[in-house]
Amino acid sequence: MSVTIDLSGSVAVVTGGTRGVGAGIARALLEAGAEVVTCARRPPDRPVEAAGRTARFLPADLRDPDAADALFRRVRDDHGRIDSLVNNAGGTPFRLLGDGDAAFHARVVELNLLAPLTASLAAYEVMRRQPDGGSITMVGSVSGTRPSPGSAAYGAAKAGLENLARSMAVEWAPLVRVNTLVLGMVRTELSHLHYGDEDGIAAVARTVPLGRLADPADIGDACVFLASGRARYVTGAALHVHGGGERPAFLGAATANHTEKRGTRP
Repeated sequence: MSVTIDLSGSVAVVTGGTRGVGAGIARALLEAGAEVVTCARRPPDRPVEAAGRTARFLPADLRDPDAADALFRRVRDDHGRIDSLVNNAGGTPFRLLGDGDAAFHARVVELNLLAPLTASLAAYEVMRRQPDGGSITMVGSVSGTRPSPGSAAYGAAKAGLENLARSMAVEWAPLVRVNTLVLGMVRTELSHLHYGDEDGIAAVARTVPLGRLADPADIGDACVFLASGRARYVTGAALHVHGGGERPAFLGAATANHTEKRGTRP
């Protein structure tokens, strides 16, 4: 039996929705019928399109509370409502803690924790006045649940983001649902910066139980579900979209050791 989620008539805002994971989320929402507004500090190289429809782009720096308030008021005024917000904007360059100063790490936390908080507060002011409320989805990371050398401040921010979402879910119930997607590795146009060439990407993919990196569409489908009535009783949840996570390193070491000993047995 085929189950189709129809978001026609709804309005969704996707932060950082102009490329990579964010563009995949925006396309999935467009395909489900939603009116989609993307925002980022810079406009996209090309419009985000799907199913013959185009996402609207509005420039905004969501680290600025006044800019966030202005953005969500404009979306409300132009579209009449805001049904869902996906807090996707974020990221960090690889930087060991000792190689960056406190100001650098603070900026990472600001982008990945404080900006989603600011956007959520602005969206909540609109959603709480709507009879049907709304849905907020945080885009988290497995970096928030394990050690993250080279991206420690990012991991700490993502851990805080998941906790923040659970608190929001309690405070803002029953009108506004708040959930977190915990992402693993996703293949985007920037994957080569993290994993190298195609051979490197393939090697990394083999560490994932499902045998591949996620596609942005995989993340988008999860966002569509959480934004829909199918998830009407889901709030305060953390949905892991990571292909089964990462194979524990000790298993690989143990297997290699066992194989080596068998190979040298007289």
